[in-house]
Amino acid sequence: ILDEPSMGLSPIMVDKIFEVVSDVHGQGMTVLLVEQNASRALSLADRGYVMDSGEITMTGDARQLLNDPKVRAAYLGE
Repeated sequence: ILDEPSMGLSPIMVDKIFEVVSDVHGQGMTVLLVEQNASRALSLADRGYVMDSGEITMTGDARQLLNDPKVRAAYLGE
């Protein structure tokens, strides 16, 4: 379980954190990641849950959420 592991870190350390999370996941370990960097989190997740004010508003396959126009507009600044 990781809660905002990239918060307050330099970009180099953020890259390292996500590299380690990816490696752990790649070894078959389940990872629960709470992260505001939606793009990075969804890019390595299997499933995603989008929360707004403490409520889950969307859930599904991480790749589908990453490409969802509503998610992209609200959380990825597009």
